[in-house]
Amino acid sequence: RVAEALAELAPYAGERGVKLALEPLHPVYCPDRAVLSTLGQALDLSLAHPEEQVGVVVDTFHVWWDPRLPDEIARAGRRIASYQVCDYLHPLPADVLLGRGMMGDGVIAFPPITRAVLAAGYTGDIEVEIFNADVWATDPDEVVATMKARYEDVVLATG
Repeated sequence: RVAEALAELAPYAGERGVKLALEPLHPVYCPDRAVLSTLGQALDLSLAHPEEQVGVVVDTFHVWWDPRLPDEIARAGRRIASYQVCDYLHPLPADVLLGRGMMGDGVIAFPPITRAVLAAGYTGDIEVEIFNADVWATDPDEVVATMKARYEDVVLATG
């Protein structure tokens, strides 16, 4: 169904200067939110279309666990339309949608993913995307200060 929809939507979007981006979601979301669980699945579907029309999203929360992730990021190359970071908290809260944490508070090793994304040729923004009630309830100035420090010390860490 996704391939059929892309066949119709990609040319339409491309004619209007819009690039569609396929975002795989962690397998925990398969029952109710997603049909793509790996970057490889998203990339395979995107390859039938010009890279200006269909790309992929590398969202650390959703793809960190995939043992093929480094190879798939390299294969994606310029098709990477977005790089999103936040951490995967363990154990997950009852509402798994809110299981995203500040980088460094969970289980994701960010530097190898970031290096792979940049080595693949991605030059766009790196988005911090955290769905977490505790973060939302924290003073915004504190959240931004923590986010900036963690971005430099955790996401972009070279060690």
